[in-house]
Formats: sequence, structure tokens, C-alpha cells
Amino acid sequence: MSKKVHEFNDIIRKLRKDIFGKGPERIHTVFVENMAVSTLYGNITPTEKFIASTPEGLKMVHAARTRMIQDLYTKSPPEGMEELMGTKLLHLFSDIKIEEDFAISVFVFEDNISD
Repeated sequence: MSKKVHEFNDIIRKLRKDIFGKGPERIHTVFVENMAVSTLYGNITPTEKFIASTPEGLKMVHAARTRMIQDLYTKSPPEGMEELMGTKLLHLFSDIKIEEDFAISVFVFEDNISD
């Protein structure tokens, strides 16, 4: 893993730990043209697992884990991300499979990024 990918993953992990109280246990990121595609494993806290044991709770945890993070990135990109990538973050697309505890995030930047 390159230093740039490692630093990018650290930014993601720290932000999610600060917001949800737990960051992903493992992150795999690839850079493709103007996108960073990250697969995040081991995201869900024990409390979220308990809440997600009902259909209504599952919807609630899913909404918190997707809309909340997208709203946060829309307001302001994580500290250091645009500097590291050398370009502006335009969009974040994110989804999570609560049952399997993995998420995908696609970060779309203004310019091509390179590893």
C-alpha cells in the first residue's frame, strides 16, 4: 500500500471514529482516475448491532451510517483530505450493508488523482 493510500485511509478512519465512536477495522482503497473507491470492513458498534436486530432499527442504523456521513462530507471535507489528494472533493457516494458489516464509499474529486 502506498503512503498516499495509507494516509487517505487514516483520514477516513479518524473521521468515522470521531463521529460514530468506532472507525473501520480495515479499509481497502484504490484510486481510479478522479475517484477513490474505499471498502470499509468492521464498522458497526455493538450498540448499533443491537439496534439493527429489528427491521426498524436496521433502517435507522443504515440511515445514520449513510446520510449522516454524506451530509458531513457535503458541509466540509475531512481535514487534510484535499491537501493530500491535491484537488477538491466534489461528491461522496456511500452505502453500507449492516448485516455483513461492510461499506463502500466512492470519493469523486475535481481532478484526476494518482497513487
